[in-house]
Amino acid sequence: MSAEIRFEVVKVDVPEGCNVILGITHFIKSVEDIYEAVVNTVPGAKFGLAFAEASGPCLIRHEGTDEELRKLASETLYRIGCGHTFIIYMRKMYPINVMQRLKSVPEVCSILAATANPLQVIVAET
Repeated sequence: MSAEIRFEVVKVDVPEGCNVILGITHFIKSVEDIYEAVVNTVPGAKFGLAFAEASGPCLIRHEGTDEELRKLASETLYRIGCGHTFIIYMRKMYPINVMQRLKSVPEVCSILAATANPLQVIVAET
């Protein structure tokens, strides 16, 4: 059995002065747990977080302390279009500040990228 695979490259905009973390998670409660992990690790954190559901209406849930970054996270995940993914945009903090804490969140499966550099996601669809 062979299946056609379609590839799409999605540019992830990283605004000046921001960092981004992209990862995979597996549970609807992920957005709340990741939010708590960030705010409890970095007091005064400025960030926006979004999580894409993989079933039902496939909603994009979002949280954060910075409305602009929260909106950017939600819009970016919508463009990527992959369930079970999350993205965090942050300002005045760095991925290293939260990486260990994120890895200890039970729902987080893996971290795919943590950078301030230009980023693209390759999406494969069957």
